Amino acid sequence: MTSSRVEPVETSPTRSLAAKPRRWGSWYVAEHRLRGMRSYYKTLIATTVFTPFIYLFALGLGLGSLVNRGSAGAFDGVNYLTFVAPALIASAACTAAVEECTYPVLMGFKWNPIFFGMNAAPITGNQITNGVFIAVIGRILPTTAVYYLAMLLFGATPSPWSALEIVIATTTGMAFGLVVASYMAGVETDTGQPAIIQRFIVVPLFLFSGTFFPLTQMPIYLQWIGWLSPLWHGSQLGRLATYGLLEPGWLVAVHVLFLLGLCVFGWLRTQHVVTKRLNK
Repeated sequence: MTSSRVEPVETSPTRSLAAKPRRWGSWYVAEHRLRGMRSYYKTLIATTVFTPFIYLFALGLGLGSLVNRGSAGAFDGVNYLTFVAPALIASAACTAAVEECTYPVLMGFKWNPIFFGMNAAPITGNQITNGVFIAVIGRILPTTAVYYLAMLLFGATPSPWSALEIVIATTTGMAFGLVVASYMAGVETDTGQPAIIQRFIVVPLFLFSGTFFPLTQMPIYLQWIGWLSPLWHGSQLGRLATYGLLEPGWLVAVHVLFLLGLCVFGWLRTQHVVTKRLNK
């Protein structure tokens, strides 16, 4: 006669405690990151609210008035402010995304290795990545929304489809930020990489991505920088939505697919790098 041994099972309280992190772990990580932003909320409010008004005021009533007199019709048949505004909102989204995808990602592994603590609970590397990126979207959306309201006040949005600029700029910022995050997630030694990215990648792309003038006005041997820049693709889509920039259909498709492709690549690669690093 044989006897069967019943294996112990998890008690109901234990299973219930583990169920929530397994299901909602990404949102818990996003909440943690958004709460962390409260430590510098004054800076966020100042840059989100005042920066667009300062830029648009300066370019609309300052530099823009001089450019309009000296270059009539040189900017797709619209005034200079209308031309440059979509690029400014896209660049603001890129700057915010890079800020949230550099220091916070490095901090989670190095300075305050909270990612390892999260992973010790039933929260996976993919959920940690998802939560961080949800928080990045939560940072970018208010920035682009306030910028768009400023554009409305300054009359830089003649098209009824201009509200799409919020989605376009947010996607542009994420395309930039996700690729940066996929790199930062693998950084083992802090040698100032976030500052290097800001100074030697973000700022040059801001100048060479057709932000302040059409990309075609640059020498042909420099235009390739804009072609590879998410900011140029996002700016062109923004101009299409804001004032009806005339672009061939195939080029519009290239803009969209390029940005979405970078988002997918950056998101998946960051998940892979974070999971691999946490499981070492």
